[in-house]
Amino acid sequence: MALAADVRAHTSPNPWVGCVLVAADGTHVEGSTRPPGGDHAEAQALRRAHADGVDLRAATAFVTLEPCSHHGRTPPCADALIDAGVGRVVVGVADPDPHVAGQGIERLRAAGVEVVVGVLADEVERQLAPYLHHRRTGRPWVTLKLAATLDGRTAAPDGTSRWITGAEARADVHRERSEHDAILVGAGTVRADDPLLTVRRPEGSSGADAPVPDPLRVVLGTAPVGARIHPCLELSGDIGEVLDQLGAKGVLSVLVEGGAAVARSFHQAGLVNRYLVYLAPALLGGGEGAPMFAGPGAPTLAEVWRGRFTSVERLGDDLRLELVPAAG
Repeated sequence: MALAADVRAHTSPNPWVGCVLVAADGTHVEGSTRPPGGDHAEAQALRRAHADGVDLRAATAFVTLEPCSHHGRTPPCADALIDAGVGRVVVGVADPDPHVAGQGIERLRAAGVEVVVGVLADEVERQLAPYLHHRRTGRPWVTLKLAATLDGRTAAPDGTSRWITGAEARADVHRERSEHDAILVGAGTVRADDPLLTVRRPEGSSGADAPVPDPLRVVLGTAPVGARIHPCLELSGDIGEVLDQLGAKGVLSVLVEGGAAVARSFHQAGLVNRYLVYLAPALLGGGEGAPMFAGPGAPTLAEVWRGRFTSVERLGDDLRLELVPAAG
């Protein structure tokens, strides 16, 4: 899982996967998914093992996702493990991709390889949530990002919003951007703030050799000519259909960054898989500032939306809150 996390920003639309081969004599060899067109995690580990002369007969392979069983950009990893003489494969989760969907596991077992499935499955499901969601639904995983004062305001009455949070929180937003395939904002946000929506790459970052690419920039509506967000993809219409279009393009994950009307539309439609809220220890102290969501909310406490916190972290003076829908 640590190997997979290290390449999270480099592999899409392929899943970010880690593999460790343990030879009969205890030798460990590691691999992780390369950028598209490169080795899958298993193939990377096998390549290193062969280069180092490691005997893999009766070895055990630990891999976060089911080995593939079809020819895509690369040959099937299940066949490569069989050909190497690996005797046991421990899998985190099965791959719901219709090209795999248990066939890799079946192929291994048919060749006499012992296969154990479901080790740390809950943790691996969380790590691979965008990929698994895309393969199951055809739509990208949606994270709604909000930054606000403690009293829930995203901008002052005069429209100023830079900077509500501190440097540590803003750096974390860039890390989040690097781990999403697309960033989505409304045309109103583009007109008001003229954002770049690119990734500022952290110093000393590790992982795949390729640099972290900027995500696809998506605008709901039409971006003004000359806006810094160009080139971008401009979409309109029902947001469910927008997600379908992005999913068809191979977009596994979308970071929705605003504004308040766009945030409300995704929230009200129940299309947010993960909420990411940065709270600053600041108070505007009145009702005139811009809220997180535009328009009316729940009319009664009985109808209020409920979520479940999955992470609370301090970043400098700010708080970073992650939550998911209560039923999620």
